This record gives sequence, structure tokens and C-alpha cells, in this order.
Amino acid sequence: MDELERSHAEAEERMADPAVYNDRRQAADAGRRLKELEGPKRLASAWRQAAADLDAARSDPELAGLAAELEADVERLEEELKLALVEKDPADERDVIVEVRPGVGGDEAALWAGDLYRMLTRYADRRGFKTEVLSTSENEAGGFKEIVFAVKGEGAYSVFKFEGGTHRVQRVPETESQGRIHTSTATIAVMPEVDEVEVEIQDNDLRIDVMRSTGPGGQSVNTTDSAVRVTHLPTGLVVAMQDEKSQLQNRQKALRVLRARLYELEREKQQAELAATRRSQIGSGERAEKIRTYNFPESRVTDHRVKFTAHRLEQVLQGQLDEFTDELQAEERRRALVAASA
Repeated sequence: MDELERSHAEAEERMADPAVYNDRRQAADAGRRLKELEGPKRLASAWRQAAADLDAARSDPELAGLAAELEADVERLEEELKLALVEKDPADERDVIVEVRPGVGGDEAALWAGDLYRMLTRYADRRGFKTEVLSTSENEAGGFKEIVFAVKGEGAYSVFKFEGGTHRVQRVPETESQGRIHTSTATIAVMPEVDEVEVEIQDNDLRIDVMRSTGPGGQSVNTTDSAVRVTHLPTGLVVAMQDEKSQLQNRQKALRVLRARLYELEREKQQAELAATRRSQIGSGERAEKIRTYNFPESRVTDHRVKFTAHRLEQVLQGQLDEFTDELQAEERRRALVAASA
């Protein structure tokens, strides 16, 4: 707690420093750090006061009757403070960019990708977040080759980061005449969104190709060369956008996604350098990892990371994912506490 209070005082000093205040990047970092420390600082003050009250009650016969209640308060605040002091993912409070793509299963996988997109946007709506579609690419069967969208709101990444990975579905496709159950997959990538100040992209690191927009089956979406493909030459990352009628708007959206991908690339690199015992994420975070299975015949959804199963598949697909998020967040906190005390 002494270290916490020192850190909080330093953060306040940084925010008051004109040199920091006048530098957008430093000011943003300092503001985030101060906000991050506010909650733990309040808990620490409450714990100190409760502990002082408890000592007073124990030493004063007239207040002895309050001791048991104060003891419970101290224990509760201590547990809350331990959790608050656990190192958090610095990206937790950010908006996110989500990419959904079909995996194994052809047209059925593309339809499943659409189901997952609707599930996540409904969940975002239930949690009070805003969503914004950035890019869509449909296939002829009515599914998606790819869909990219943003989720905006405080703490969006702390909720949606657990959806990253491979989602497996077991069901009878509409096109299956024999009634056989097929297994298909779709992958979800969840990346914190960052602004231009945090991830600078040099113009000479980009190759920008302009082309005519096309829709499913190759038909023209519009008659202007508004589609944009941006290639980041140092990493080889490619982002294509065509949903907007304006070339400039497509370019801006492409750069938003590119910044998120570059930020995530750097995060993955840093996390790979950490010892396995220091990781607090659930699972490896690799897109190839099967994180959840949705079994239609049994109306069952199982999250393999925390061995949690719910027999209410229809409600889950309607965006009722809170139970899964709660289980995954609890496991993340448990692992972080173990790592912190190791």
C-alpha cells in the first residue's frame, strides 16, 4: 500500500507537470495511470480507516461490541484491495476492434461466422457498449468471408478479450439432407484500439492500392475506385476496406484496423517474452486454440478454458454471455493472485 500511495502521488505530480500536460502522448499515459490507481487508492484509504477503527474498538470496552463487525469489514476490504493491487492488463479499459472469419467448414463456417458476429454485437448492446461495422465481406450463401467491427465503451477490452480464439459449432446444416451433424469453426480476433498518438505509422512504410469495390459474386458495389488496400511494408500486414463510398473514409478505417493489429503484434511479442508463470491470460490467446464449443443437438455451450458449461445455447446466441465472462474474469484474477504471490 505504501508503494501504491507513492505511485498515486507520482501520477498526480506528472499530471500537474506542464511538460507532460503539453505532450499528447505523455498526458494520455499519465491520465490513464492516474485513473488506474484511483480505485485501489480509495480502497487502501478505506482499509486503513477500518483497521484504525478496529484497533480503537478492541482497546475501548464501550466499543467492544463493534469489533466483530469491524473485523468483517477489514477482511472484506483486504480481499478487495488484494484484487485491486493485482497487475491489470493495461489495455483493459480500451475500445476494441473485432475480426470474425470462417474457419473449417465451407459455407456452413461462413454462416457460423455471421451467427458469432450477431451474438457479440447483441452482447455489446446488453453491456451498454456501442458497435460500429468497419468492413464486411459476404459470401454467396449468406454468410461472411470476414467481418470487422469496433466495440466502444469503457472496459470493452476487459470483456471482449475472452472471445478471441476458435469457436466450434456442432449442428445439422440447412443444406444437409441426411440429418448428419457437422462440425465447423470460425475464428475471432479481439484487439485493443489505439489512436494515432500511441501507434505512429510512417507514410513511407505504407503501400496504398486503390481499386473498384466489389460485392458477393463479384458484382460492382459502386462505379468509383473507392476500395483501398493498405500494406504495411515492415510487417507485411494488409488491411482492405471497401464499405464506404469515399476513398478517404476507407483509408481512415483501414488505418484504424492496421494500428490495432500493430499494437496487438507488439503486445504478443512482449507477452511471449514473459515466463509462463507470470502470464495472467486465460489460455494462450492463439487464434487456433478452440476456446468454446456450441452443440446444437444438446443446446450446450462449453468453454474449454474454465470447463464451464451452460445448457441454454439459444440465449447465449442472443448475447447472454455474462456467465462466461464472469467465470473467465474470476479465473484471470485467480491466476494473477497466484502469480503475484509466487
